[in-house]
Amino acid sequence: MAKESTSPLRKDEYHPDCPGCAYDRKKDLQSGMPYKEFLYVWMICLTAALPISSLFPFLYFMIRDLHVAKRTEDIGFYAGFVGASFMFGRCLTSTAWGIAADRIGRKPVVVFGIFSVVVFNTLFGLSVSYWMAIATRFLLGALNGLLGPIKAYAIEVCRPEHEALALSLVSTAWGIGLIIGPALGGYLALPAEKFPTVFSPDSFFGRFPYFLPCLCTSIFAAAVLISCIWMPETLHKHKVSETGNHSIEGLEAPLIDSNEKVEQNGSLESKKSLLRNWPLMSSIIIYCVFSFHDMAYTEVFSLWAESDKKYGGLSLSSENVGQVLAVTGVSLLVYQLFVYPRINKVLGPIKSSRIAAILCIPILFAYPYMTYLSEPALSILLNIASVIKNNLAVTIITGTFLLQNNAVPQDQRGAANGLSMTGMSFFKAVAPAGAGIVFSWAQKRQHAYFFPGDQMVFFLLNVVELLGLILLFKPFLAVPEQYNEH
Repeated sequence: MAKESTSPLRKDEYHPDCPGCAYDRKKDLQSGMPYKEFLYVWMICLTAALPISSLFPFLYFMIRDLHVAKRTEDIGFYAGFVGASFMFGRCLTSTAWGIAADRIGRKPVVVFGIFSVVVFNTLFGLSVSYWMAIATRFLLGALNGLLGPIKAYAIEVCRPEHEALALSLVSTAWGIGLIIGPALGGYLALPAEKFPTVFSPDSFFGRFPYFLPCLCTSIFAAAVLISCIWMPETLHKHKVSETGNHSIEGLEAPLIDSNEKVEQNGSLESKKSLLRNWPLMSSIIIYCVFSFHDMAYTEVFSLWAESDKKYGGLSLSSENVGQVLAVTGVSLLVYQLFVYPRINKVLGPIKSSRIAAILCIPILFAYPYMTYLSEPALSILLNIASVIKNNLAVTIITGTFLLQNNAVPQDQRGAANGLSMTGMSFFKAVAPAGAGIVFSWAQKRQHAYFFPGDQMVFFLLNVVELLGLILLFKPFLAVPEQYNEH
């Protein structure tokens, strides 16, 4: 097996009429970074992330206006099902979309996924009943099979030395989308109330007060959909003969073992082998644990920051919280583009993930004590803690992306990422509900002896973080061969 993938393949090893070979030829002839393809990765990930959390700032008011809750206290109960319906739909179909991306190509699955965002995100903003809101969010999640294939695509458009940057773009765009989305929802929902000189109560946006933020997201998705006409396909669509395996070895040398030579079209048996691939499965389990933690943290952070100080919160307004999230979003962009690739080059994905998990624990432990601070120290320390915590979280997630994609050959990457998306979606569907229940319970025990009030919430978050840290070590984590030297 070749030791480096930077040496170009022989011309006769490329198969005619194969889009994967055509792109590999281009990649071998260009030693620089594929900026255009990285831009596609960035825009598609942002398209996938924006609809997920854009509804949370206005969901409470949307459920209120749909008149499904008989009492004000029941609004949160019904809102939880709308929030979970997206992840539940994605949980059911992520593996299927990943397998489809391995069979028909990355581009068709991505295009269909973006089209579903345009259609069903728009329809959600036009919801006139509770069940319409549930159905459109469920279909948006079920038909939006973007993240799994685009992670495989990010690996395939670049040389091995740029893989860390490629997958950091995925996690950065995802993280920024989860921050910009709520900002759009918070500022653009109920426009007739916030901007009465522009939108009258009798106008279209007055009758559909939650349509404007959904429309903005859908317009962006439509622009990305049009741009995908020029997006190159990277999947190899030919069978690899025994004598032709060298081309795949040259491309995948750092990624797969020499005895993992497979046909590009794959078989049902090879797909089932994903479950017996422990380097893959162990990294997926770790990914799910940290995804559960990050989703629960995201839910708790806003609730804690906006709750009253007498309940252990910070009594901040939604604008204050939005400002903190905006600063965090900018820091994520800078960190992933300029800092993380260097950290990964020195430490590798495993050591960097372990260090990040260790550093997260004291930061989470310090959060409840910020309630004793006053301005401007509170704002400064809260921004610093949020920036560090979220960048450490992205370090871990990006590391697990690298481990997952390097544990399988190219023809199984879509299915492998789909499998990880299925597990992650399930954990992220459970996390908000669980975090909300724990937060509500914790605020009722302000004078308890053992971790009173919100201290219990952050203690439990640290328990999950500690579990993930333990799983990052052997014997649980099986390291892909190319990382053994680290």
